[in-house]
Amino acid sequence: MMRTEGIVTFVAVVESGSISEAARRLRLSKSVVSERLAELEKTLGGLLLQRTTRKLTLTENGLAFLERARRITREIEAAAEEMSERRGEIAGPLRIAAPVTFGRMHLGPALYPFLVQHPNLELTLDIDDRRVDPAADGYDAIIRHGPLSESRLIAWKLAPSRRMLTASSDYLARCGTPRTLQDLEQHKGIFYTNRGIADWRFQTSTGNVIVRAKLGLAINNGDMMRDAAIAGLGLALLPAFIAGPAIRDGLLQEVEVDHKPEPEFIFMAHPQGRKPPAKLRAIADHLKTVFGHPPYWDPGTAG
Repeated sequence: MMRTEGIVTFVAVVESGSISEAARRLRLSKSVVSERLAELEKTLGGLLLQRTTRKLTLTENGLAFLERARRITREIEAAAEEMSERRGEIAGPLRIAAPVTFGRMHLGPALYPFLVQHPNLELTLDIDDRRVDPAADGYDAIIRHGPLSESRLIAWKLAPSRRMLTASSDYLARCGTPRTLQDLEQHKGIFYTNRGIADWRFQTSTGNVIVRAKLGLAINNGDMMRDAAIAGLGLALLPAFIAGPAIRDGLLQEVEVDHKPEPEFIFMAHPQGRKPPAKLRAIADHLKTVFGHPPYWDPGTAG
């Protein structure tokens, strides 16, 4: 007889990429995960995963079974969610992915009191700057800053996210203070590699324009971008939630040119075609309240 726990385990292994990661996600031992997989394969009469010391690969049988297994898993989760909602509870598992710097500085502190109030909520929060596909990677939602181009995602705005052109006083003393978009092209920029060197977008009367400064440093972490700007390596276009404390402490200055950076938002996004659980909406509403409008982290608006 096929057990649903084996199906859920199979999906978790595929989405996690390893037995050890799936065991962590399911809060089981690796031996239990392996046993469940072996039992499922025996029941189905064929291998679902090809195991090596380095990676797991779906077999032809595994590929054929995966989509149905995902649907079964979602139905089980939806049934459990419905029972929790009937009891008026915010409970059960929830997986959210978020970027590192925003997660550490703002998301975590905002979420911890909510989790204390709802002890039966089993939240897995993955903090990583890589771009994830919530449907393919098994997340209920992702938190993202900036443009959201994926058509398969439904986005909820959590807060506006003003971007600020920043530099240290030392850099401006050595290289001069830019006053126009054209001036920026002569300066060194510190860029976020996940968004590329064409990330400096400004609003003009004829539409948004991209400014290409000289490459001073490209890096994939917002904290290190801020620190590089403080060290005088160049100009950095940073979200206010990163730059705010450094500006208040006098470590960075906001550089205002003749046009403002394109406005952005902090989003929570969930896969299209899948009804978001009530607990996800509850978290989104909580975060919107905590962050505020305008958000508390913006030195230009917070009082």
